[in-house]
Amino acid sequence: MTEPHGTDDVNRRQNWRKVLDLEVQRWSSVPCDRLLSELSEVKAYEVEYESRTYQVEVEILENTATYVHVMIGVDDGSLPASISPETHSFICRKPRGRPSD
Repeated sequence: MTEPHGTDDVNRRQNWRKVLDLEVQRWSSVPCDRLLSELSEVKAYEVEYESRTYQVEVEILENTATYVHVMIGVDDGSLPASISPETHSFICRKPRGRPSD
């Protein structure tokens, strides 16, 4: 018996979400100043998860005086599914200036 149409896509996206969750944990723990230096351009790389390779893209959406808004996208490079990757964004609050002595 064959699986119903779309089951592979659902499983694929569930795996993308697992990888995305790991990457969000990793990047959201990085201080704002390091995010700015590491993400001066879109960062694209591959990671391996459960013996499969996934593509990750990390980019700064906004850099304001008070925060940095970062987006992470994950897919496996398969078409047409990868045209719309799984994404998540987060805000990194910049530290406030120190009060003058």
